[in-house]
Amino acid sequence: MDTHEAVTLIAAAVPRRPGTWVEFGAGDGTFTRALVGLLGPHSRIYAIDRDARAVAVLKRWAAKEAATVTPVVADFTRPFDLPGLEEPRLDGILLANALHFVPDAAVVLGRLTAWVRPGGRVVLVEYDRRAASRWVPYPIPLARLAALTASAGLTSPSITATRPSAFGGILYVAAADRLGMTPRNQRAFQRQPGFCNF
Repeated sequence: MDTHEAVTLIAAAVPRRPGTWVEFGAGDGTFTRALVGLLGPHSRIYAIDRDARAVAVLKRWAAKEAATVTPVVADFTRPFDLPGLEEPRLDGILLANALHFVPDAAVVLGRLTAWVRPGGRVVLVEYDRRAASRWVPYPIPLARLAALTASAGLTSPSITATRPSAFGGILYVAAADRLGMTPRNQRAFQRQPGFCNF
């Protein structure tokens, strides 16, 4: 998939206003470039990946093309810091072809969602109707998606795009917003297994 295809795929899921976003599992940056195109030059975008070589490619690109992109080497399944972010109140996060590598997707998504401000957007690009494989070891079928987003403190997901995958199954884009946190539901959310307070 190239950047133009990525823009087309996630366009309906990403609000067109400047903000601070993170792409988790950014790889060499196809979807990071798509976010830059959709959010504009006044947005701040962190691109997180544990592959130092991929992050180095992103750093070289960002230095020339997108100074507001901050590539970071980190494993998003473990605690880490975002340089220069004073408090975890992101406007949005994107996990494109990333969450299906995580055996405990609900725990990890819940932890990452804690970085998002109430009303902020969470965008997932995942597969439906695809058997587990080494490329998609823990698929997230649509039938499981609503329970996954609810467990992370998100609204019911909207499917904004689908397309057949060249590798089998259906590639889909889902968007959900973080629910507002009242003291009561904040306590309930924090009692969930695996919740980490940042």
